[in-house]
Amino acid sequence: MKRRSFVQNTILSGGLLTLKSIDSKVKTSLKPIGLATNWGWTGTIDAFAEKAKSLGYDGFEMWFPMDLKAQDEVKKALEKHQLQIGFLIGSGNTDVKMHTADFKKALDLASNFSQKPLFLNCHSGKDYFSFEDNCKIIELTLEKATQTGLKIGHETHRGRMCFAAHITRNFLEKYKDMKLTLDISHWTNVHESLLADQKESVDLALKRVIHIHTRVGHQEGPQVNDPRAPEWSETLNKHLSWWDTAVENIEKSGEKQFTFLTEFGPPSYLPTLPYTNVPVADQWDINVHMLKTIRNRYS
Repeated sequence: MKRRSFVQNTILSGGLLTLKSIDSKVKTSLKPIGLATNWGWTGTIDAFAEKAKSLGYDGFEMWFPMDLKAQDEVKKALEKHQLQIGFLIGSGNTDVKMHTADFKKALDLASNFSQKPLFLNCHSGKDYFSFEDNCKIIELTLEKATQTGLKIGHETHRGRMCFAAHITRNFLEKYKDMKLTLDISHWTNVHESLLADQKESVDLALKRVIHIHTRVGHQEGPQVNDPRAPEWSETLNKHLSWWDTAVENIEKSGEKQFTFLTEFGPPSYLPTLPYTNVPVADQWDINVHMLKTIRNRYS
């Protein structure tokens, strides 16, 4: 067999094996709750909610609006379209004291929203804040979770306190009740790997997950151009295996459902063609594909 034929046959064979794994079912009693992202949406919140509902989403995740009018618009959209909500909270302030104050204010307000959120997802601290300063933010969330019974997770996100697997492990070991929103696409980018050399840190993180962001990252970026493309099948399969473990651990904790956000983002998170800023794929199409993939896998 010529070398070219051998390589082509090997790639095709490997692709078929990977696709079979991607399409496989995972036995679980948990109900998957699929949420849409309004990241990149430029219309009204009512129009967004209507579209999300029409595409089969159970709800959406968005930044908690600090403005009272915006809060009322979210409330009305949720009621009108019979959707559930998960809120992002955090602060962009670079001064640690002001950042912590902003974070606490958002935490308090979101916790008291008229429709109880499925969870609060925290963009917590900064990667350059001291360990001790970031710990103070964690302690605010642990106290709030105890007071309210809300699920509160710290997102594994670049630029935030949980930006890397080994750093997050330090927090998790210190705080046994600390929970995570798993967006492991950030870690593949930060560590420039599919995390084979971070197994202990990843395994610990997967035991603390309350919510999953189903975006697929790779060694050189937090978002593949299109997870449906065959060249990303191995990378997608690795993410699915992480999500499988997280779902298994959520079920072991006694939960009856798990929440996931389809969070492939708009340009320029979504790669674009040079000189045009035209995206190489459609954000909504990709996210709806991920919605169907997760529902099918954990049905």
